[in-house]
Amino acid sequence: MSVEEEKISTSDTLNKPLFRDITAEDYDPEITEMESLCINCEEQGVTRIFLTKIPFFREVVVSSFACDHCGNKNAELQPCGKIQDRGLSYKLNVATVRDLNRQVVKSESAVIGIPKLDFEIAAGKSCLTTIEGVIDQTIEGLEQQQVQRREEHPEVAEKIDEFINKLKSLKAVEEPFQFVLDDPSGNSFLENPYPFSLILLNLYQAINVAHYARTKQQDEAIGMFEQEETEDANGQMAVGQDDGKGFNTQNEVLSFHTNCPRCSSACDTRMKLVNIPYFKEVVIMATVCDKCGHRDNEVKSSGGIEETGKRMDLVINTSEDMARDVLKSELASFSIPDLDFEVEMGTLGGKFTTVEGLLLDIISQLKESNPFFRGDSSQPGMNEKMVEFFDKIDDIVKGKTKGAHFILDDPSGNSFIQSLCAPDPDPQLTVTRYTRTWEQNEDLGLNDMKTENYEQTQP
Repeated sequence: MSVEEEKISTSDTLNKPLFRDITAEDYDPEITEMESLCINCEEQGVTRIFLTKIPFFREVVVSSFACDHCGNKNAELQPCGKIQDRGLSYKLNVATVRDLNRQVVKSESAVIGIPKLDFEIAAGKSCLTTIEGVIDQTIEGLEQQQVQRREEHPEVAEKIDEFINKLKSLKAVEEPFQFVLDDPSGNSFLENPYPFSLILLNLYQAINVAHYARTKQQDEAIGMFEQEETEDANGQMAVGQDDGKGFNTQNEVLSFHTNCPRCSSACDTRMKLVNIPYFKEVVIMATVCDKCGHRDNEVKSSGGIEETGKRMDLVINTSEDMARDVLKSELASFSIPDLDFEVEMGTLGGKFTTVEGLLLDIISQLKESNPFFRGDSSQPGMNEKMVEFFDKIDDIVKGKTKGAHFILDDPSGNSFIQSLCAPDPDPQLTVTRYTRTWEQNEDLGLNDMKTENYEQTQP
């Protein structure tokens, strides 16, 4: 190979994402080989490592070990997705045999439970299976040592047989039961074959999805530890203040290194403090990956939670309404009553975009987060309903449908829709302040927050 050909080959490798899809065109996948000690015979074997993406799952590291001396072999799969900001909990009421075919993506930190049997599968290996597959794997694991147990501990074996029969009866779904998938890392997934029907037509309300703040113990369990606080002898610089050297965070764009959430390649995230007129100061962070082309932006409010919640109702009539700026915090939910559509709190994260951009993000999110609508696992007729729903949103974006209501509801009060008549009232935008319910305060973590006499011990 000439020097120029070697440079071209090296350049192509650097321009490719770290985790790539397995395709027929990739004849020479990048597999790393290294010598490793065999724990069986203590001779040198070979470990092969391959970085790739599993369809409908996430980035993984596939490693296999083989020893030519004793024939010992081993293979492992380690997920590499980033830990989400909030934990995720799925609760499904399994009422029919069809529900057993729902796809389950379980990360290594996820816990699966069936409260009816007081049964729980602890965190362990990640896998892609179905609800029926989870039950079958549990039965198979319990039956492995039953022959030996019947000889040594017949009473224990009898109780396990009874429990196995209960698990087998679940597969017939003679009575409804609840299936719980709880993942503090937020990287698990339970298929919902009716994601828009859940809110659009209220046809299916069997699944409940909740995002929650992790406890300190859960953070430690998934490997997230708080950094020790250190104090500077000269004191910390307040946000937006000058440090005496001509630097001001209000006028500068800060940049720091991070990893791309899609391909895990090294990239830069830029951060800027922005003061939105007639609202407040926010922090906007933007990430662009040169390897895979992924673009993302996130918005954080620099202030705390407001005393009241905020509900904004915008009537979309013209193209100017589609261009209105929208600041959606990660705690806000939004809905389109004309389509009987609602997106729960935490979906899409915090964003600073436009009304049109947020509507297009809805379409993108529905397509990416529901891959099981396509292929052999798709439900009959569901793809046509999805296309019909996308067409309705597209009519709103193109101005064919006028008078549609776009509602943004934020219990924290940190979201914003641009008013074209500010500071005067906007006839198309109705802003309502309201007192949060106990459930909303619980979601925000305010019910257990103590700001006065917090050093006193509770009896």
